[in-house]
Amino acid sequence: MSAHPFDLLTVDQLRHNGSLKWTEYRDSLGAWVAEMDFGTAPGVIAAAQETLANGLIGYAPTQLVHDMQQATAGWLDNRFAWKIDPEQVRPLNSVATALDAAIMHFSPRHRPDAPLVLLTPAYMPFIAAASRFGRDSIQVSMLATDTGWEIEWSALRQALSGGALLVLVNPHNPIGKVYTGTELLRIAALVEATGSRVFADEVHSPLVFDGATHIPYATVSPAAAAHSITAVAATKAFNLPGLKCAQLILTNNLDRALWSKVGEIPEHGAANVGLAATTAAYRTGTGWLDSVISYLDGSRMLLAEIIGEHLPQVRYTPPQGTYLAWLDVSRLVLEPGPAQFFLKEAQVALINGSSCGSGGSGYVRLNFATPRPVLGGMIHRMGAAVDGCDNKDASDPEFAL
Repeated sequence: MSAHPFDLLTVDQLRHNGSLKWTEYRDSLGAWVAEMDFGTAPGVIAAAQETLANGLIGYAPTQLVHDMQQATAGWLDNRFAWKIDPEQVRPLNSVATALDAAIMHFSPRHRPDAPLVLLTPAYMPFIAAASRFGRDSIQVSMLATDTGWEIEWSALRQALSGGALLVLVNPHNPIGKVYTGTELLRIAALVEATGSRVFADEVHSPLVFDGATHIPYATVSPAAAAHSITAVAATKAFNLPGLKCAQLILTNNLDRALWSKVGEIPEHGAANVGLAATTAAYRTGTGWLDSVISYLDGSRMLLAEIIGEHLPQVRYTPPQGTYLAWLDVSRLVLEPGPAQFFLKEAQVALINGSSCGSGGSGYVRLNFATPRPVLGGMIHRMGAAVDGCDNKDASDPEFAL
């Protein structure tokens, strides 16, 4: 059997390409920032190149925005059976900017200074988001079980009491959980009962594996559609974060009316090349994406095997979505912290779980969207470091890539 094309990518090639993931810690293997090593769909590259070749480097033409809106609406319908008016799709430069907009403009109307509620562990930049606006934040730790992660419902109810802005990341970065319809309906009921609102970050929604199904939060009930704003983007699934384009989905008419007054400046942040690339991704990239998901599906299961062989004290549940592995390394007691230990001793760059808020201590986040030989090399190195092998010995088979 011939090797998968992704398996032929080498560390030297990845470093030569110059991505942040592979140049920030140049002497290490990059598994920290959430970008893939697989490029993007051919149609996306062609669309980006055509945009530049045509000299579209000024302000975004209306048609370019309209094309993106139509493509996004079509994608959401085809992929998730979510039917929306294309005008409900608003361009922004990132999901983080969408959260800023939600904090500034879409908090509960009776409590405009409402706290942010985060289900933790959470995406690192969201931990500090509230403080930028003088808001409080409340962290509700998820419960780890033998089969996955569960919400602590009584703690969530308490956090939402009085009205709050719940940040719901689904699929959940970093733990890889994909919320069920039953869970989403229960969340919606709590939000309604407390007069709260929801910011739904669904940027990883295309990256879901067999056995789980992504359900857009706004589709679970009319109430959920009315009290939520949603952010999506092609940036994770099609590997486009540097092209600066995301989509804010407004499913409440009052929110749309307000956005028409305050949204002009933030909408200018979406780049022309990103608008064109997003349109191409949503219209022509399905085949490429499905092949990537198949590869990632194999990688998440392979990771369980090689962790069991080289890091048997590490606990790992394959994620239901995303390309992020959340590894419980607490039984290893690594000093001064697990990510720092593995960077120094194994030359593998990871994210420290403590930066993801409450419940993250003793964990690391590992990005497995990399060639499988490289993924194997990462775990070999980490295992050798824990076992005390000589990590300077290039001939040590633990370090073979």
